[in-house]
Amino acid sequence: MSTSATQRTIEAVYRMESAKLIARLTRFTRDVGSAEELAQTALLAALEQWPASGVPDNPAAWLMQTAKRRAIDATRHLKVREKKQRELGYATELARAGPDMETAADDDVGDDLLRLVFISCHPVLSTEAQVALTLRLLAGLTTSEIARAFLVPEPTISQRIVRAKRTLSEKKVPFELPRGEERRARLMSVLAVIYLIFNEGYSATIGDDWVRPELCQDALRLARILSGLMPDEPEVHGLTALMALQASRTAARIDASGAPVLLAEQNRARWDYTLIGHGLRALETAERLGGARGPYALQAALAACHARATTAEATDWPRIADLYAELAAVMESPVVELNRSVAIGMVNGPAAGLAHLDGSDMSALTGYHLLPAVRGDFLTKLGRIDEARAELLRGAELALNEREKKLLRDRAAACGSG
Repeated sequence: MSTSATQRTIEAVYRMESAKLIARLTRFTRDVGSAEELAQTALLAALEQWPASGVPDNPAAWLMQTAKRRAIDATRHLKVREKKQRELGYATELARAGPDMETAADDDVGDDLLRLVFISCHPVLSTEAQVALTLRLLAGLTTSEIARAFLVPEPTISQRIVRAKRTLSEKKVPFELPRGEERRARLMSVLAVIYLIFNEGYSATIGDDWVRPELCQDALRLARILSGLMPDEPEVHGLTALMALQASRTAARIDASGAPVLLAEQNRARWDYTLIGHGLRALETAERLGGARGPYALQAALAACHARATTAEATDWPRIADLYAELAAVMESPVVELNRSVAIGMVNGPAAGLAHLDGSDMSALTGYHLLPAVRGDFLTKLGRIDEARAELLRGAELALNEREKKLLRDRAAACGSG
């Protein structure tokens, strides 16, 4: 394997495994910042050694073993006696992890990731800090990618992440799952973070790949663990249902070249009907627990409308429009209104959809590429071709993901030729 190919492999492995690696290291170090530094040290070691030695059979275990050794070395060289005595305990715990890191790298991965989610959602952090830290540690985005995604300066995101890690360290936030009311108090933040991870996997904010299935799988696993820990919370089951129903379409969402395939054009034979069944059962559980009007359960009900339709033409759009109206009543969001306008357009025609869109407050979405994309679709159907082309091209300019950029440019070109 060439040096460049090895480097690409290393980057791909680290992107997939970094969250699990940091989660396991945080359990030992009790410090998120130290765990991330150790994980990055292991990455640098891989960049130095793998081009010559080759990619190991179990890259994740190699990274964990290397990070563990560096952690033990760092602990042994502490000069301050008091700190050394305190840290020697964690060095011993690391050593007890044993040499068989192929097994250890997989032990309690779900629990460790969930603990890391609860740390990221600790109330000592602001909502902005929680989001930035989550995208950095669990979605593997760089500070520049996060800054571009939220349209804020990179130094702002960098400072949020640094302050968040420092706050967690100074407050000595324990690396454990909270219990009772404390767990319940953080639940909605935890659910939001898990869905954030899923969304980044389902539709990547930036880069050359439109989907990152490993993030979707991590989010689904976390939701299943959480549903076992909190079986009486309807929104836990609502989120599990929503993600399972959306993830069922993953294989059909891209073609052989990795290009996006829109919902109406997907081959529904490629949908995962086992996941659909799991999602529908989770939705039934949420509704049985009295959570039918929860925001995640409502979104799951929307996804279920698509899952139950054997063809795009069989989709129950009136039901979807009604569900979006219910969702808008419990969750004010311009994105909800944007999607609601699509449903209205499917029921009452593109003029009605465009009227709803233009009559809604979309000021918060001025930098969101799907706003001009949806307007462009309405305008195309109304025959206002020049306006449609301009909107689609504006959407392409705003999109950060290369696949979405190309999709919107192609739609603009098709609009022009049509």
